[in-house]
Amino acid sequence: MNALTLQWHEAGINRAKQIYAQQLSKNIGTCRIGRDPVRCDIVLTHPTVSGLHIEIFFDPQKQCFYLRNLREPNPPQVDGKPLLKGEIPLSEGSIIYLGQQLLQVTAISIDSIPATIIVQPQVQPVHHHHIKLQPTQPNPVYGLECSKCHKISPPENLQIGCPWCGTSLAAAVSVLVAPSH
Repeated sequence: MNALTLQWHEAGINRAKQIYAQQLSKNIGTCRIGRDPVRCDIVLTHPTVSGLHIEIFFDPQKQCFYLRNLREPNPPQVDGKPLLKGEIPLSEGSIIYLGQQLLQVTAISIDSIPATIIVQPQVQPVHHHHIKLQPTQPNPVYGLECSKCHKISPPENLQIGCPWCGTSLAAAVSVLVAPSH
């Protein structure tokens, strides 16, 4: 499962949070960070942090987590450079400042399991004049069984994850759903 671990120290306590590529969020597909508990998934209390400061998200095409600035007048600093607008890729060890609040990316795990594509073999009928051929069976339909909620998704959901619980389908089991007609 694609995940990023973020750590920070706040109010005398060391805190950590894992951010997943597909997770329930105030803004689907992202993890929003700031002071406002209504709009943010990770709420920080330092007064120099904006109400809605940044969001972190996973780009499945680039296989990378990114940080996006949501507060141009109070830009975050990533690895010592202000991010005035737009987004920047994150890596293990990245240091993020939101105002005076320090956050650190301590771990990133990216699924490296290649997609399994199942192809139905094509059987060529044997033509013998004295054998009556039976009609061919319809091609089976395959789906991906979510490892968390065990619901079956169509193979097209491989890149976006389980539509019910958000779990990555990269390591999902391929299952026979029903023959197509």
